[in-house]
Amino acid sequence: MATTMVLQSYYIHVVIIFMVAMSTGFKGTEAAPRAFFVFGDSLVDNGNNNYLATTARADAPPYGIDYPTRRPTGRFSNGLNIPDFISRELGAESTLPYLSPELNGQRLLVGANFASAGIGILNDTGIQFVNIIRIYRQLEYFEEYQQRVSGLIGAEGTRRLVNGALVLITLGGNDFVNNYYLVPFSARSRQYPLPNYVKYLISEYKKILRRLYDLGARRVLVTGTGPLGCVPAELAQRSVNGECSPELMRAASLFNPQLVQMIQQLNGEIGSNIFVGANTRQMSINFVNNPQAYGFVTSKVACCGQGPYNGLGLCTVASNLCPNRDQYAFWDPFHPSERANSIIVQQIMSGNTEYMYPMNLSTILALDSKN
Repeated sequence: MATTMVLQSYYIHVVIIFMVAMSTGFKGTEAAPRAFFVFGDSLVDNGNNNYLATTARADAPPYGIDYPTRRPTGRFSNGLNIPDFISRELGAESTLPYLSPELNGQRLLVGANFASAGIGILNDTGIQFVNIIRIYRQLEYFEEYQQRVSGLIGAEGTRRLVNGALVLITLGGNDFVNNYYLVPFSARSRQYPLPNYVKYLISEYKKILRRLYDLGARRVLVTGTGPLGCVPAELAQRSVNGECSPELMRAASLFNPQLVQMIQQLNGEIGSNIFVGANTRQMSINFVNNPQAYGFVTSKVACCGQGPYNGLGLCTVASNLCPNRDQYAFWDPFHPSERANSIIVQQIMSGNTEYMYPMNLSTILALDSKN
């Protein structure tokens, strides 16, 4: 009898422990969201340029007018940008700029944003902005980041964190807008006809991606350029009757397919689908060509700016400012609105091979969860 009571007590105790564990979701063993690293230009900069002496900044109103804090953050957006929406999909908080003094301790394990507005694939892109973090400097910071994290979780833990991370890199647009086409008869346009310049950019981009792989990146989203000739800044300067600039559209149409070919080649050389191409030009051209289908009133006029199409100068407190940012595909003369950024990330998540090659982000997350 005594033995039976002891056994009953034991089983009741085990059941209680099991029920408590179930109700808490086994929090002790719950995996943290994967780390996320971001490299590139103003489309993905979360505020690194706030800490630099440069004119390529978005740290004054009305930038950030729709951000949760209602304050400018250094994002070239009225609110959230593409990395913010991807972080949400990962179930993680947004990555902090690498130069932020708040990026320390456990926050380092979330990842980091190394992007800097104004940069390109080439070192001479964006020279007019003076102090910006060029791409190879961003990669040096990534090495430095790994050394800092090793002090927290050791070299092997850092290797696992980096290998298991998602990486986003966005480059190329500035190499056309702020280099080749910056001024008539620019140095690069005299050096290369457009098709040769595109080939040169692709060859240089391949070196950058190979370096990312060497630094431990194993899942890398690589975006193409957007519809360069259709942004309000180009409409204001080059457009005839509000049509996209044919020369800049030609640049994008040459660059993006060659980027996908290069990604195929690089994955073949490595023997794994490390790099995934995101056709952001096609994603954006959909709402540029048919804004009403996506709930926008216009894709030609920027919400914030001045001059034709609100496409001249910077977005400042003196600019024209639309009352409803969600109705505009472009926030300022160059950058998508928060809502347009969310549409782009929806395509990154679930788009077919027209938008994502060789697979979309949902497929990546499902595959990687099984490993």
